[in-house]
Amino acid sequence: MAGTASVLTDDSPLSRLDQRLFSIEKILVFIGGLAIFSLMVLAVFSVGGRNFFNRPLSGYVDWIEQIMPLIAFVGIAYTQRVGGHIRMDILVGQLKGRPLWLAEFVATLAMLLLMILLVWGSWAHFQRSFDFSVPMWSRDSSIDIALPLWPAKLLAPVAFFILTLRLTIQLIGFGRAFATNATHPVAVPMVEDAATQAQREAEHVSGLEEDSK
Repeated sequence: MAGTASVLTDDSPLSRLDQRLFSIEKILVFIGGLAIFSLMVLAVFSVGGRNFFNRPLSGYVDWIEQIMPLIAFVGIAYTQRVGGHIRMDILVGQLKGRPLWLAEFVATLAMLLLMILLVWGSWAHFQRSFDFSVPMWSRDSSIDIALPLWPAKLLAPVAFFILTLRLTIQLIGFGRAFATNATHPVAVPMVEDAATQAQREAEHVSGLEEDSK
């Protein structure tokens, strides 16, 4: 299942890399939020134009096709950093110490190998669409208003590459935790139990209430 995780930090080089990459991931998540908002705006223009002026937004479906990769891909590295992806923790949740770090290391390594293949495949897919010698640098376009498709196709390898960097940092973190039998390793998501999650959420809500006073 998906869980809430905390990531510990310190002054080590690995933790500094983690925090710098996290700043990039937060920017990407913000862009994804803007993409969701833009879909709402497009829907208002399209429906409003159809109802009031009998003229819906031209290329509405084409714009959705361009924006959807932003929503789908740009937040995956951020979610991996905070431990928010779907996971089967019935077994892993019972592990402690080196067995836990070994299980996390193996799972992270498998994801990293998969993402390397996806970066390679999605980049090849982008290259088949991009060409400097043709109009708008695109060999293919959307059906309605002929938007070039290579920007949307470029998002996949870029987002997968960021996730690959995130997985590399976490793989090193889990490897160090296994080697040193660390109890509180840095740069990796420490999955919290339900009680800790509830306490953190209560503290967060309490903080918001105090700020509003």
